[in-house]
Amino acid sequence: MTDNKVIVISGSEPGLPYSKGLRASELMVTGLSPYRAYQVAEQVEERLRERRVASVTAEELDDLTIDVLTDVAGERYATNFLRWREVRNLDIPLVIMIGGATGVGKSTIATQLAVRLGIVRVVATDAIREVMRALFTIELMPTLYTSSFDADSALREPPPRPTDRVVVGFREQTAAVAVGIRALVERAAVEGTSVVIEGAHVVPGFFDLVPYEGRVLAVPVVVTVEEEDLHRSHFSVRSAEPGTRPYERYMAGFQNIRRVQKYIKSQALTHNVPVIPNYSLDQSLSAVIDLVVDRATEHLRERRREGSRGGQAGKSPNQLEASRR
Repeated sequence: MTDNKVIVISGSEPGLPYSKGLRASELMVTGLSPYRAYQVAEQVEERLRERRVASVTAEELDDLTIDVLTDVAGERYATNFLRWREVRNLDIPLVIMIGGATGVGKSTIATQLAVRLGIVRVVATDAIREVMRALFTIELMPTLYTSSFDADSALREPPPRPTDRVVVGFREQTAAVAVGIRALVERAAVEGTSVVIEGAHVVPGFFDLVPYEGRVLAVPVVVTVEEEDLHRSHFSVRSAEPGTRPYERYMAGFQNIRRVQKYIKSQALTHNVPVIPNYSLDQSLSAVIDLVVDRATEHLRERRREGSRGGQAGKSPNQLEASRR
C-alpha cells in the first residue's frame, strides 16, 4: 500500500472511513464466502490507495467494487452485487420465512442469511411456542407442550383412519403457532423492520400473506434434506454442541420427523412456495439470497411500472403522443 491514510466515504453521515470488514460483510450477499469477500474488500482498498484519494463517494466505491468483483471473483458475483445495490432501495421491509422439518439446517441458514443481508432480527417459531405456553395451560392446548414431531402424543382423540396421526398433531400445533407468526409479520409491517422467521411451524397454507402485500416483501421458502442418511447426520453434529437435546431422542422420532418433512414439502408445492434441498450451507444460502434478490427486483420493477402508468395517466393526449416519438 502507498500509505495508511483514512479514506472517507463522502455522502455518508458523518463521512465514515472505508472499512474492509464492513465492505466484506456487504459483499457476502453476493454469495461469496467470508474469506473471499474479505479478499475482495482488501483489493478494493488497494485500488483506492493507488488512486491517492482522500475521499470517495458511495457510488464510486460501489463502481470500483464491481470492477474488483469482476476481476477477482467473476461476472456472476459482480451481477449479484449490482442487483443487491438496487434492492437496498426497497421501500418496505423484508420478511424472509424459512420453514422445514427438525434438523434440516433452518437455524443455521437463517442466522447466516441475516448476517449477509444486514437483518438484525431473527425469530424462531420455537420461541413463539414458548411464549404461547406461558399464556395457555397444557390442559387447554396440549400440543404446544410437545415437539413438532411428536405432537400426536398430545392429541385428545385419535384421528380417523387412515389419517396420519403424526401429521394431525403437527397441524394442530402449527395452527396455534401460526397466530404468533402473523403477529410478527404485522409488527414488521408497522415498524418497517426486516425480519427472518424460521422454524418447523413456517408451513405454507397456515399463514395468509395477501393482507400484507405492499406493506412487506414476504419471501417464504421451505428447506429439506432429501437423503435420509444426510438428514440423520445433522443430528450427530447437533448432539456435539453444548446445551442441545439428546441425539437418542431425535433418532427415536426420526421417522416422524421424515413424515413431517414430507407434509411440509407437499404444502410448499401446493402453495407454489420454493423448496430448497440443503446439500451444503453455501449452496443453500446462495439459493435463498438469489430468491430474495429476484423477489425484490420484481417488486421494484412493478413499482416503477406503477409510477410510469401514474405519470402517463397525468399527461394530456399531446404529451402522450410526443413521448411516443
